Amino acid sequence: MPHVVCHGGSASNPEDGDAPRLASQAALDALAQGKGALEAVVLATTLLEDDSRFNAGTGSNLRFDGKTIQMDASCMTSDGSFGAVAAIELVKNPILVARAVMATPHVLLAGDGATAFARRCGFAEYDPATPAAKERLEQLISVAGPLGEWSRADLERAWNFETPIRVAIGGDTVGCVAWDGKACAVASSSGGTTLVLRGRVGDVPLPGCGLYAGASGAVAVTGDGEFIARSILAYRAHAELARGCSPEEVVAWSLGQLDEAVDVGIIVIDHTQFAAGARHQMAWHGCAT
Repeated sequence: MPHVVCHGGSASNPEDGDAPRLASQAALDALAQGKGALEAVVLATTLLEDDSRFNAGTGSNLRFDGKTIQMDASCMTSDGSFGAVAAIELVKNPILVARAVMATPHVLLAGDGATAFARRCGFAEYDPATPAAKERLEQLISVAGPLGEWSRADLERAWNFETPIRVAIGGDTVGCVAWDGKACAVASSSGGTTLVLRGRVGDVPLPGCGLYAGASGAVAVTGDGEFIARSILAYRAHAELARGCSPEEVVAWSLGQLDEAVDVGIIVIDHTQFAAGARHQMAWHGCAT
């Protein structure tokens, strides 16, 4: 039977689970109307991008310069089709641009080229910055400034706000996986993190790192992007599905692959089941017909 799972990003507030629930239900409704898994996951991801509580699309994290927002997004189907954008700026829904890339001979467009491609496709200029993103940046700067340098370790040692640092920095990545009864698909979108250089590319637009769909199911990973990318975690998680492990077993296996200090969450589906888990907290929802 068709089923869908959506997440709001590693470290996202479980109290915001209404958004993944509505997004997954919208995707499931699309499947019931005859749409395919790819259309369903892209739809769900756009809904999460439009919710400013999450770090993707509207609500993406500002960089330390106070004005730059660069976003990553990608989508993939179980037949190997893949499309992605990296470090794209000034668009409302990066996942829609990634979907458009899938229709080209390329798999990934980056930076100014990705933004120019979006304009060519008719996507209007849009500023995704929100007051909440500016407030998160101000909190980080107020702690980082006296330290003389901005390292994550320094911030964690000096953090003196009531809001936990993982919440203040913002959850990383929203995503959706779906099985339509014939094929699987996955989509992810991220506003990145504040503590990076301009032009940084995370795990989301790299096939097999932040997401993967194949014959055995689909996987979307969220968390500390550099660690996820280096471990090619999504591809390896799918390989565990192919070995016969259940989604629940794959979640447990995946969370054990990275150092305990690394923030990571994951959603997994095969043709009959779904599961999700995270090191810390994560808003997510799964549903089936």
